[in-house]
Amino acid sequence: MADRYRGAMYIGVTASLMARVHQHRAGTGSDHCHRYGLTRLVWAERGDDIGACIAHEKRLKRWRREWKFALIERGNPNWLDLTEQLA
Repeated sequence: MADRYRGAMYIGVTASLMARVHQHRAGTGSDHCHRYGLTRLVWAERGDDIGACIAHEKRLKRWRREWKFALIERGNPNWLDLTEQLA
């Protein structure tokens, strides 16, 4: 989740992406998203093993901001909200 192009970001894991996006937009998803107004879904990855997904999330959280920007911009260079594409 992000607030704008190259702005504040949030990384998380969920079993139901659309439900979690709706929670973040309603201000009930996470304190971080609520505090910084993170309502734009700019990147999502799918995984089959929850343990591997959580490990990947923790790895991404340790990345430098520029690395996260590069990851997002490889698939979403304009940081568009991807929610409609997933619905």
